[in-house]
Amino acid sequence: MLNAYQAPVFSYDDRVLFDQLVPYDHWTHRADARVDFLALRKSIEHHFSDEGRPAVEPILCLKLELLMFHDGLSDRQVFAKAKTDIAHRMFLGLGRNDHLPDARTLRGFRSRLGVEGHQAVFHALLSQARGHGLVKDRLRIKDATHVLADIAIPAGLQLIAQARNKLLTAAERFAADCVMGERARVEVIRTTTDSQGNEARLVARVEHLRDILEWATKLPLPEDADSNTTWQTLQKTIEISQKALNGHDNPQASGKLRSIVDPDARRGKHGEYYDGYFVDVLIDADSELFTAIDVLPADGNEMADTLNLLAQEQTAHENSIEQISIDGAGFDGGLIRELESRGITAFVPPKEPSNGGRFTNQDFEFSEDGSHATCPAGHTSQYRQRDEGRHSTGFRFAKEICDACPLMKQCIAANQKHGRTATLNDYEPEYKILRQRKLTAEYAAVKSEHPRVERRLGELVNRHGGRRARYRGLVRVQVQKLIEGTVHNLNRMLRLLEKETGFAII
Repeated sequence: MLNAYQAPVFSYDDRVLFDQLVPYDHWTHRADARVDFLALRKSIEHHFSDEGRPAVEPILCLKLELLMFHDGLSDRQVFAKAKTDIAHRMFLGLGRNDHLPDARTLRGFRSRLGVEGHQAVFHALLSQARGHGLVKDRLRIKDATHVLADIAIPAGLQLIAQARNKLLTAAERFAADCVMGERARVEVIRTTTDSQGNEARLVARVEHLRDILEWATKLPLPEDADSNTTWQTLQKTIEISQKALNGHDNPQASGKLRSIVDPDARRGKHGEYYDGYFVDVLIDADSELFTAIDVLPADGNEMADTLNLLAQEQTAHENSIEQISIDGAGFDGGLIRELESRGITAFVPPKEPSNGGRFTNQDFEFSEDGSHATCPAGHTSQYRQRDEGRHSTGFRFAKEICDACPLMKQCIAANQKHGRTATLNDYEPEYKILRQRKLTAEYAAVKSEHPRVERRLGELVNRHGGRRARYRGLVRVQVQKLIEGTVHNLNRMLRLLEKETGFAII
């Protein structure tokens, strides 16, 4: 139950103590002066029930989260520091005789709000920045950086064994006798395969896991399945075990399970291969405030997430964005077409065609009806083939025509087994727009602003511990990034406001 807000009341001695020991330009002083925390509280009130015991004041929990991520502290560390740090106690509204709640309260608060609640806080603070005139809708800059998962990557043998053990623990309440028998079998497998190679040991454990899944997936559904958390945990564990087996059966498949303790983490590449997630952001080019934050597994679709980021911001603020700058990864015809249809001008470095100095697809002429292509020598393609997966049509020229062509050396290799194929992409009009746009002064001006997002991501990583995941699971990592983004925006907003008013900055 959420009680009505009651402002903290300090005694005369408390006020004297705070005035003497907390500098007037300390960031907590400035935050209390500039931020409407009641508005932040209002954005999350619906996450609290009207019944039950009185909840710990949400503003206190929000401020504890800000302190924790501002100073790089854990839950217990921020509570320990708040007991003795005068600036922290003043910021939290605690006098000398006031007590903090239990440290476990903060974990429950994060779980209660989840991604939705922390997004609400993030955008409520951003709305205040908008109210001060800091955020413009002229240009958004998008970029992403990698986040290392808090896991150790087990070998294939260990991964299967961990999945098996977790599945047996989850199934014990529903089939205790079966689990007892399977654990006895675990010991038999262990003793009989100890002297064998890793391959034989792995095969035995894989087959055992398959056998467990065979009966675990056929357990009778309890009457309270929708609300039974133990049953839901079992279903999630079954899903994780099946993913572990799929990874074993298809070693080259994408999206392989990397860890049992963090089943959402994936392998991706950002310079080098890593295991974890990536955080995807939009910033306002004028204020350099984050306007949207999302987290995806390391192998997620970054380009598709551009639309999710825009929707996140526009849903929260009902604004219209004029331009967006994306790095080379944004060279995606479907994305560009969607952005342009929404009236958003996209600035993306086009991928220059490369064919070893030979003719490129842009050197061919394609008929308006899409029936054929004409090469630079004036020859017409013999047949065409559609590739729906790549959204393109290939036009093939006859081998004998290419061999006799005087321009052959400028078109295909001498030992090529077939004639030239010219490809027309469905999104060629969008790609042409990007190539033409690159030649303009406006493109150069926008791209000169693009490094601003690198600075903001650098601050997220270096000042707020954003390179590594504090928690496990996609939802918890999303919450972490939203809090980090909120702390960044708070600091940035204070600097910008104080720059305008001349207030001292530390």
